[in-house]
Amino acid sequence: MSIETDNALRPALDEKLATGSSSSSRQRRHRPGRRPRESPNVAAGALGWIWLGIIILPIYFIVITAFRDRADLAASNPLIPTSSPTLANFVRVIENDFLHFFANSVIVTLTTVAVVLAVSLMASYYIVRSISAGGQRLFSVILLGIAIPVQATIIPVYYLILQLGLYDTLWALILPQIAFSIPLSVLIIVNFVRDIPAELFESMRVDGAGEWKILLNLVVPMSIPALMTVGIYQALQVWNGFLFPLILTQSRDVRVLPLSLWEYQGQFAVDVPATLAAVVLSALPLLVAYVLGRRYIVAGLTAGFGK
Repeated sequence: MSIETDNALRPALDEKLATGSSSSSRQRRHRPGRRPRESPNVAAGALGWIWLGIIILPIYFIVITAFRDRADLAASNPLIPTSSPTLANFVRVIENDFLHFFANSVIVTLTTVAVVLAVSLMASYYIVRSISAGGQRLFSVILLGIAIPVQATIIPVYYLILQLGLYDTLWALILPQIAFSIPLSVLIIVNFVRDIPAELFESMRVDGAGEWKILLNLVVPMSIPALMTVGIYQALQVWNGFLFPLILTQSRDVRVLPLSLWEYQGQFAVDVPATLAAVVLSALPLLVAYVLGRRYIVAGLTAGFGK
């Protein structure tokens, strides 16, 4: 009787052992920490290289053309580096009051970015820590500025600057750009300040810290990625701005770098190598700023949006 029972149970035991061994082998194949091999996405990689080529080609053309003379540019293939590079274009640009235009751009950019960072940080702190409905109302009003295009307001801005007596001054470039830079800056900084744990604010209040001390000793150090992101982005916008300098300034003394490129445009032709040499010199400060602050940009832009 026991032999027959063993014979009857043996298929079930064999099946259970086979199931257990297969499940254990699957567990071994999918152990935690080991990712399954994925096939490469050839199409995405090819499109990525194509897009990189589209971006790199204009930069490559600007750089190699800045080291040519006008005769060589007209006589040879513009995409092949010249056999006799020259610095004459850069010398001509520097001699043509480039440093004066550069100083004007630096003054406008640094002043605008400093005021935008200070105002946006204080507004963001009030919006996040306010216990009344005023903070959210202020936030809603500020965000309306994102929906207003600069081009639609250029005539009222021109009239306002004219009535204030600021036309053809550097303040005519600084004040409007501060106003149009604050909405997006507040949006970025608010989402970063919200990520600061509330316990840190409460602990500083228990220690007797006031609002200004909390802002300077807690919010500012922990918001550096957001401040770097806003600073670099707004500096790029102000440095490359063309519409406000074109409409709100006239004299050569207050000319900034984007508008100074007209210096190399004649009545019948454009000095392309000199123009691109000026572009290269103009882009160097922003390139340095990006290299120094690139690791903060992604953290500042993505803060708070994953919640």
